[in-house]
Amino acid sequence: GSHILTGPIKIEGAEPGDVLEVRIREVRMNVPYAWNSFGRTSGFLPNEFDSRMKIIPLDRERKVGHFAPGIDIPLKPFFGSMGVAPPVSAGKIDSAPPGNYAGNLDNKELVAGTTLFIPVHAPGAMFEAGDGHAAMGNGEVDITALETSLTGVFQFIVRKDMHLNWPRAETPTHYITMGLDPDLTAATKLAVHETLDFLVNEKHMSRDDAYMLTSVAVDFSVTQLVDGSKGVHGMIAKSLFNAPPGGK
Repeated sequence: GSHILTGPIKIEGAEPGDVLEVRIREVRMNVPYAWNSFGRTSGFLPNEFDSRMKIIPLDRERKVGHFAPGIDIPLKPFFGSMGVAPPVSAGKIDSAPPGNYAGNLDNKELVAGTTLFIPVHAPGAMFEAGDGHAAMGNGEVDITALETSLTGVFQFIVRKDMHLNWPRAETPTHYITMGLDPDLTAATKLAVHETLDFLVNEKHMSRDDAYMLTSVAVDFSVTQLVDGSKGVHGMIAKSLFNAPPGGK
């Protein structure tokens, strides 16, 4: 693919079947500009626009991007791609489609202070990070975000006590489940199933109650529509589980 990635970084002790816990300690913007572009045949609306690129100045102190006169974008820098080596059976893969190895998730919730949990498929996990974004809208519909150069500080923890089939994440306020598939409906179903599994296994709910809670209190958003495998993520508020017994 076309992404600039740093890695692979071998994580000592990580083996297939483990989970790599990636604590995102810091994300720094290296330069005072970003760019956004699309091609004639790329993005969610191919063949509707001619190719174009735009440079967006970044005010890193105020954390805004000057998109146009009178239009400033709040900056929330994150790495579009953070992942591990895929299963050996997958062979060589493109950097664009995300998968059960994470990779090009393009999830704008994964800012500094959040944690990403990735199933390990190869010895050493072989972590990579890249595709720096200063900001992005859910969907990333023209195929790029505010693309820029970032430096990240990560802490890695090998979790022998966790076993996941798909990536998950955690912010100070939410648990995040994910679904990835070329079909948007299938990606949504996977995100819902991952949410049910989380609520049943981690919060010890019945599957019926988990399904109901998912419907009335969990927000599902389109992560991105343009990476080959589409993404949907569920936002489960931690505050749901802070009420005292009996609702008093």
